[in-house]
Amino acid sequence: MKTAMSRPEETERLQDLGRASMQIVHDLKNQLNGLKLYATFLRRRIEKTERPGDEQETIGKLITGLDRAAEDLSALVRYAQPVDLKKQPGFEVDKVMSSICSNLNDTNTQIACDAGSGSVQGSFDHFKLTDALKWLSIGALKYRQTGDGADGITVKVAQTDTERAVVEWSGLRKLDQDPLHSFAGVDEVKMALAAKIIDAHGGSTEFTDRKFVVVLPLSG
Repeated sequence: MKTAMSRPEETERLQDLGRASMQIVHDLKNQLNGLKLYATFLRRRIEKTERPGDEQETIGKLITGLDRAAEDLSALVRYAQPVDLKKQPGFEVDKVMSSICSNLNDTNTQIACDAGSGSVQGSFDHFKLTDALKWLSIGALKYRQTGDGADGITVKVAQTDTERAVVEWSGLRKLDQDPLHSFAGVDEVKMALAAKIIDAHGGSTEFTDRKFVVVLPLSG
């Protein structure tokens, strides 16, 4: 008969499992990088010879897949680590969101940005917060409302007062679970990491009324 573990023992076991999992993920990422190196070498060899075009296309797709898998594994590793912020002033939330929307629309997606008329600036980690806002935008597109009457995703950036900015992604469909904390797939892990980054900045992230809502402090 199994002996039930105490809560401290269970917590320690879970922490050990988490550390082991992250080490496995790290090793897998290294292996993927090695495979990409060989694939890149093979593509260069193919390009120098008169090989069929579909062979070059296939090796290109392989490299793209390896890049995507490595990026997904990196998100898992980043989520497991503490968020180390390097804040700098002059982060323009409105302009960053407009740029993210523009880049996503280059891939034939439907996302509109209403950034208002004034500049919304704060002191943030430029790299990490940009990633967080991008991942939330991609996640919003994944959960957008479809069918008749669906207008795509609209992102609104507003400064509610001198101390806070609000970013809202509207146009999501009704969901039974909170996609920001479901860990149901790679996109959800990235959204959870986005929420963790925003929380580290002293902000908040929630899914409510078919919207993603982010509140960011503009001072401090």
